[in-house]
Amino acid sequence: MMERRRMDAVLLVLFLVHLATALEVPLDLPQPPTITHQSPKDYIIDPRENIIIHCEAKGKPHPSFSWTRNGTHFDIDQDPNVTMKPHSGTLVVDISSAKAEQYECVYQCTARNKHGTAVSNNIVVRQSRSPLWSKEKIKPIVVQEGVSLVLPCRPPAGLPPPIIFWMDNNFQRLPQSRRVSQSLNGDLYFSNVLREDSRNDYICYARFPYTQTIQQKQPITVKVLNLDAINDTMAAFYNDTDLFSEDPADERKPTFLIPSGPSSSKMVLRGQVLEMECIAEGLPTPAISWTKNSGDLPADRTSYLHYQKTLRIVNVSESDAGDYRCTARNELGSVYHTIHVMVKAAPYWIGGAPRNLVLAPGEDGVLTCRASGTPKPSVTWSMNGIPIENSPKDLSRKVEDDTIIFSLVQTGSSAVYQCNVSNDYGYLLSNAFVNVLSEPPRVLTQANKVYQVIKNHQALLDCASFGSPIPKITWFKDSRSSTLDGDPYIHHDNGTLEIHVAQAHNSGKYTCVAGNTLGIYENHVYLEVKDPTRILKQPDYKQVQRGRSVVFECKVTYDPSLEPIVTWLKDDGELPNDERLIVGFDSLTITDVTENDAGVYTCIMNTTLDHDSARAELTVVERPDPPTDLELTDKKKRSVQLTWTPGDEHNSPIQKFLIQYEDLLHHRGHWHNLTEVPGAKTTAHLKLSPYVHYIFRVLAINSVGFSRPSFPSRMFKTEPAAPDENPTGVHGFGTEHDNLVISWKPLTGLQSNGPGLHYKVMWRQKLMESDWTKVTVANNSKFVVSGTPTFVPYELKVQAVNDYGAGPEPAIAHGYSGEDLPVAAPENVQAVLVNSTLSEVHWDPVPSKSIRGHLKGYKVYYWRERSLHKHNPHHVEKQILTFSGNRTHGMLPGLHPFSLYSFNVRVYNGKGDGPPSPDQQFETPEGVPGAPTSLVVTNTNMDTLTLEWTPPHDRNGHIIGYTLKYQPVNNSNELGPVEELALPANATSFTLLNLKYSTRYKFYLNAKTVRGAGLAISQEAVTIMDEALISQLDIDVGRARPVSPFGNVSSSSGEDGTLISWEYWGPEKNIYVEYIVKNSEGEEEWQKELVNGSQNVMLKGLKGGLSYRVRLVAKGHHDQPLHRSEELLVLVPAVTSRQVDIATQGWFIGLMCAIALLILILLIICFIQRNKGGKYPVKEKEDAHTDPEFQPMKDDDCTFGEYSDNEDHKPLKGSRTPSNGTVKRDDSDDSLVDYGEGGDGQFNEDGSFIGQYSGKSASRETAEGHESSEAPSPINAMNSLNSFV
Repeated sequence: MMERRRMDAVLLVLFLVHLATALEVPLDLPQPPTITHQSPKDYIIDPRENIIIHCEAKGKPHPSFSWTRNGTHFDIDQDPNVTMKPHSGTLVVDISSAKAEQYECVYQCTARNKHGTAVSNNIVVRQSRSPLWSKEKIKPIVVQEGVSLVLPCRPPAGLPPPIIFWMDNNFQRLPQSRRVSQSLNGDLYFSNVLREDSRNDYICYARFPYTQTIQQKQPITVKVLNLDAINDTMAAFYNDTDLFSEDPADERKPTFLIPSGPSSSKMVLRGQVLEMECIAEGLPTPAISWTKNSGDLPADRTSYLHYQKTLRIVNVSESDAGDYRCTARNELGSVYHTIHVMVKAAPYWIGGAPRNLVLAPGEDGVLTCRASGTPKPSVTWSMNGIPIENSPKDLSRKVEDDTIIFSLVQTGSSAVYQCNVSNDYGYLLSNAFVNVLSEPPRVLTQANKVYQVIKNHQALLDCASFGSPIPKITWFKDSRSSTLDGDPYIHHDNGTLEIHVAQAHNSGKYTCVAGNTLGIYENHVYLEVKDPTRILKQPDYKQVQRGRSVVFECKVTYDPSLEPIVTWLKDDGELPNDERLIVGFDSLTITDVTENDAGVYTCIMNTTLDHDSARAELTVVERPDPPTDLELTDKKKRSVQLTWTPGDEHNSPIQKFLIQYEDLLHHRGHWHNLTEVPGAKTTAHLKLSPYVHYIFRVLAINSVGFSRPSFPSRMFKTEPAAPDENPTGVHGFGTEHDNLVISWKPLTGLQSNGPGLHYKVMWRQKLMESDWTKVTVANNSKFVVSGTPTFVPYELKVQAVNDYGAGPEPAIAHGYSGEDLPVAAPENVQAVLVNSTLSEVHWDPVPSKSIRGHLKGYKVYYWRERSLHKHNPHHVEKQILTFSGNRTHGMLPGLHPFSLYSFNVRVYNGKGDGPPSPDQQFETPEGVPGAPTSLVVTNTNMDTLTLEWTPPHDRNGHIIGYTLKYQPVNNSNELGPVEELALPANATSFTLLNLKYSTRYKFYLNAKTVRGAGLAISQEAVTIMDEALISQLDIDVGRARPVSPFGNVSSSSGEDGTLISWEYWGPEKNIYVEYIVKNSEGEEEWQKELVNGSQNVMLKGLKGGLSYRVRLVAKGHHDQPLHRSEELLVLVPAVTSRQVDIATQGWFIGLMCAIALLILILLIICFIQRNKGGKYPVKEKEDAHTDPEFQPMKDDDCTFGEYSDNEDHKPLKGSRTPSNGTVKRDDSDDSLVDYGEGGDGQFNEDGSFIGQYSGKSASRETAEGHESSEAPSPINAMNSLNSFV
């Protein structure tokens, strides 16, 4: 037992070493062969094409290939139809001169070199077959309605099996349902037949996938009849027809058509697809359901086909074995069938196939061939294609069942080992080599590779290496101060370094070092951690009306080093190629939206590393279509039922329907709203009025708006009747003191209920129990009763009457006859003072009989007679306060203190005011005074100043004194401590002593009465050394001009500009110098320069030869005016040009002479050629035009081109002409054109000067006029050019 445990431990260690050494050997190193590609085990070929049997392998040296066929050596050279591809083991069989059948065999490929031999699987080659359907005559099938039926297909056996489907003569699939469905073997099952199943083209088709051919069975005719029809037609079909079901087909419980019996069994292999079917017949059609007896069905692998009749489980595992029950059920009962499922397994790998093993001399290793299956498979080993028991003995190798253990291997022990695992259901064959090498380490990962990952994502830095012994991998970052171990780094066995959640600080240079006993090798890679791509603002759901525009926004943030690509999809497909769809970087705009634009739009932001997407739906809505098919039913005397069919909603549900009517009798041409019904209803019961000729229409309303009206319904007439109601709004009032006006709201034509509408008007005095006075009024809205007493209450009634009778008994309304002015004034009027600005007035109410109308309220007339102060004027302006209702007092606000007031009180009704009460008077007590009228600072000295003021305009009492407060203000506008002085009532000035010099002060002055101090007036001033700087802020009166704090302002001009100097003794720190050109227009603004803390400034922006007005400005805090100096007139002298005259430079003179000489030579050559070629055309051109301009030369014959008098002068050849047709002058200072007299000149491509000499100056026109016919001489052009030099 101990030995066994020790062996298990050794195997575990060797197994782990084996996992760690499953390396990819570089192809430049010696290695045994490895099969890289081979044809499948079961290889079905198309007999119409050449047969290609694949076998590819690698190794060092490159392996050679050989084949066996049916277990014996296949000599390819002896078969002229078979060739092997160069450097490959792949066979190509040319079947053009041979039959494919003779190559249907079992093939196996062998790849060998001096280090070992690898073999392929056994490849079974079979050709695809699609045999024809056997000829048969199918008799028509006649069945009774309701019975079950099976139409057999029975297709020919093919390789692979064909795909079955049923169609008709028009190649349309036959409809299938829960009643009619196709079974797994292709037969068509009817649980019960119906009359509509009768047809003569039930055709079964078989499609063979490899050859892509389709074959069909002969059509089957089915006739479904009831029992009587079968008896009537039996004779016609007796001799050549199969007859089913002689008994009538009644309703019945289900029975299974397939499978048969109560139970069945099925075997399936692990990993394959399990399909079980149950098809039942019955009437009504039964429904099928599935359950598993021993547990639940695997939901993620289970699906139902053929209307629940087929249960399909993919990727079958051992857990799917057990009993499955299918149940067929209808209203008459149920039946079930049990299917016992057995799961077998062909061999499959546990942990993968054996892997190649690379060992250094003296190392240990293990090859493991772990597999399972049902039944349990057997394992056999081979070495280089030979059973291992027949291979040479090797003391370093030990075979333990599915494991080979290697100990202290030596050079020359390399070989390829084959593991074969098999059972009754299949086999697995795997090659794994053992390669014994001594190799220093190398890193296979590309040097300096850059890895880019998204922040917070996994980063994997590869360090694929090879060496024997296996290299040890060590990672460093940047400075290589320490190895990368522990969080957040994870080292994988293959050398990869993992950072599970990469952050920005993980970016940088990484070094992996691979080392073994034979050396070390290092490689550098780089990691860049990028910000993720995220959609910040996702597109929103949009509901838009057809014809309008919609914008989907898709705001994104991304790493700036990555270039995003914006893609928009519609319904997961490409956007339509439509110019109405405008794709921006962060938006999609759709203009003139149509119904086809509705769908789901997806915004995808892609970078090379990541992407983000968002989607939103667009719903295109429109007003609904109008309702149709209006119909009137259930017609009664006063009601009718209206029904209609709704129109298309256009993606916006109908919220309600509006029903309108037109009265063709009373109001033709006008539609009126009758009622509304919810959008889910299409019927309305309409209550109608008598004596109306109705037509109706319906409008639908959704979220967009109203539909167009429907077409009108038929007309519906209602019969006349007596009125159902009387007029409303009955009122009684008087327009004169002796009348009563009775008014009402007349009935409409719809309310009249019949012809001959008139009104019975009735009235009587209230509380007198007199009889009703009655009068009949035609269709009107009022009646006037004359001779009534003044303001007496009346009871009123108005009744509607037509030719068919009177309306119901009317209700009694109340009113009054006409009003008159009140005849009495309020008594016991008196005033009670509340304070100096508020008084309360009291009075006794006037008796009702004296008011003679509806009491509206009382009015108080009051006015200020005068102020009680002797200096104030007389006031007589009257004011009125109205107090509604039956009031006996009121408040008079806003009074002036220390004043005499008069007032009276009057009652008023709807007619007007009554007589006033006798005038009364009251005096208001003293109040606080207003602010002093003015406050002026005078006689400002170094430490003293004088304040002068005038008393308040509104004294509101006797002034008993003044309060003066003042405090200093520093340069940052902070206020200092407050000083306070009390001054006598008769004072109007005061001198402050012992003030600080050059200090700003703020003063506050207010007056006082016995009631307290009034509002203060404020002022500021500055004490100075020799002149007062006073800044006066007066709220009522004008202010004196302050003395300027500037002095000795002067100027001096030099080469660097104009120097402005001054002296300043003010406290402000914001000092500016301003200047403007003398005699400039009023719109021009002063130029400003800030000169804080300085006594001079150099103005460099003044232009020579001009005069400027200059001044200095000091600005205090926000509520202070500007202080300006006297303006200084500065004359800036003209600056002498310091530029060298280019015309006096030798290089320029030489250049001009050279150009002139070249032009002279060119002109002479042109004249010689012209004299040889014919007449000189310029004279003729000038005779034809009034403006003798010099013409440009043609490039082809050196002649002068035609004159053009339009604005689009042709440019010289080689020039770039702007789109407006003008030739722009070059801005270079060296341009020769700048020296001309307005002509344009250019250098041609060869350097010669070509120009148009214009003689349009005023002097030239005066001298020559327009009569000169002399052509511009080339000599004159030369002289003009030389004159510039």
